[in-house]
Amino acid sequence: MIQNKVALVTGGAKGIGAAIVKRLCEDGYAVAINYNKSEQRALSLCSFCASEGFTVLPVKCDVAASRDVEKMFAEIEERLGSVDVLVNNAGIIKRIPMHEMSAEDFRRVIDIDLNGPFICAKAVIPSMIKKGHGKIINICSMMSEFGRETVSAYASAKGGLKMLTRNIASEYGQYNIQCNGIGPGYIATPQTAPLREKQADGSKHPFDSFITDSKTPAGRWGDPEDLAGPAVFLSSSASDFVNGQILYVDGGILAYIGKQPK
Repeated sequence: MIQNKVALVTGGAKGIGAAIVKRLCEDGYAVAINYNKSEQRALSLCSFCASEGFTVLPVKCDVAASRDVEKMFAEIEERLGSVDVLVNNAGIIKRIPMHEMSAEDFRRVIDIDLNGPFICAKAVIPSMIKKGHGKIINICSMMSEFGRETVSAYASAKGGLKMLTRNIASEYGQYNIQCNGIGPGYIATPQTAPLREKQADGSKHPFDSFITDSKTPAGRWGDPEDLAGPAVFLSSSASDFVNGQILYVDGGILAYIGKQPK
């Protein structure tokens, strides 16, 4: 069990973030749960964790706003202590064909999904250098490797996040700071709910069928909890010589050419 360590999970109120929060709590971390618009979910999660005897702190912050991020880290340090583990999980997606997407929508996705992790990492690295250790985990994506229709902004951000991960590892590994990424496959979260909606006739969404029947060797969507174990590994001393890597938790998609059509 981890003792006297503090973790921050951005976008920690729901989905993958919430699953990682719960697992880090179970492993003994005091966990700051960042949210922006999901206040009720964050407070509900905090209430649940506190009822289990865990130490948690809800912190509202737009991770793309530098001053807000500085205030967030100051509050966490005052209430819990300096952050040992940063999980950059906050993210949004806008599924719009590129030729129809406004520059403003593109920028907002980049702001949250790429600039946010940069701003948060920049804020926490000085204290990690001072302490002589630190873990930064960036939640990347299959879109860190692949392109797909309607996700030009998201894929651009997640591809950039993969390279930001490698650069942080390259620049700050000398200070015993490890920065790695987790690349989820297709996970059943609120963000992917539109891709799993039943059709009017009760049949599966075509993309749902594509993922489960043709593309994923595991034959299913991932659960948010599937990401919790890898996050614990990359947060712990077990990964002290692992740096700049992206651990894909994808049910085998990257290893598979896909099922042959009948």
